[in-house]
Amino acid sequence: MLTTRLPSRVEPYKLAARAERLEGLMALADFSRLTDEVGAQSGDVRVTLDFSIDAQGRRVIRGHLEAELQLPCRRCLSPLAQQVESEFLLGMVTSDALAAELPSTHEPVLVENEQLNLLTVVEDELILSLPQVVYHDEADCEVSRDQLTSGEDAAASRGPAANPFEVLKQLKGKS
Repeated sequence: MLTTRLPSRVEPYKLAARAERLEGLMALADFSRLTDEVGAQSGDVRVTLDFSIDAQGRRVIRGHLEAELQLPCRRCLSPLAQQVESEFLLGMVTSDALAAELPSTHEPVLVENEQLNLLTVVEDELILSLPQVVYHDEADCEVSRDQLTSGEDAAASRGPAANPFEVLKQLKGKS
């Protein structure tokens, strides 16, 4: 069982030169933007990062992450456990101009002062891996099919719509 905690900051160029692998856990509670997106989370995300230099001399990070998140059901807003997993390939850059030169297979990651904020990198990948919509099965959801459509609203929408130009017609007839 993996219990190693990953640091929040690393020196990625040194890790790439030595072709090192970082493997460990990061607390989901530390990801504020993820909390804003889907609510407070508990537990950890498992992260594997392989730092290397590719055949073209680019410093890259191949990564894998997986976590179980409690995401709100879009019908009833109750939490629903979802397994989130992602494979990614990052190209280390020091400017936007260098990011534009990366091939489309690489996502740019900005390295400032030879430091990389792993917390931000992992949080970005986790947010990008979120499913677009999450629903309970109908049998398990707190909101029934009948609650999803309102009888009165549905009946009103089936009737003939009022003509928005009726008022203009009446005004025109008065003059």
